[in-house]
Amino acid sequence: MSHSEDTKFGLLRTLSALSRKVRTLFDARTSDYGLTEARARLLLHLSQSGALTQTDLADAMDVERPTMARLIDGMEAGGMVRREAVPGDRRQRHIVLTDAAQSQAEAVLVLTGQLRADVLAGISEEDLAITHSVLCRMLDNVAEAGRS
Repeated sequence: MSHSEDTKFGLLRTLSALSRKVRTLFDARTSDYGLTEARARLLLHLSQSGALTQTDLADAMDVERPTMARLIDGMEAGGMVRREAVPGDRRQRHIVLTDAAQSQAEAVLVLTGQLRADVLAGISEEDLAITHSVLCRMLDNVAEAGRS
């Protein structure tokens, strides 16, 4: 295998490992608040985007709709979210955070800021910008390959 091929293989392996490790770290930190990684991510989406439909949340979190339904059901039973009718569409329901979940959502926002700082420590703004650009291009390439 050439040096170039070693680099390409190593890059994808490293990206995969990084993704798993960041998720594991996020999950460990959210568990301190009695949350699973999935519940914390849902809180983040709702706190940043406001009310969303179940379909929009499933798409945003890249999970199947039945998985999202179970997640919302559990959080609704725990008093963290509620379903509200969407004006003009009786079939749709918005998922909204309850007042009780607002403090948890704020804690998760703080936690993600700390996680981001820990993960990106020691990396220059220039390197971050280049990395972001490259990763966005890779995402575009994956999307394009999926259309083939």
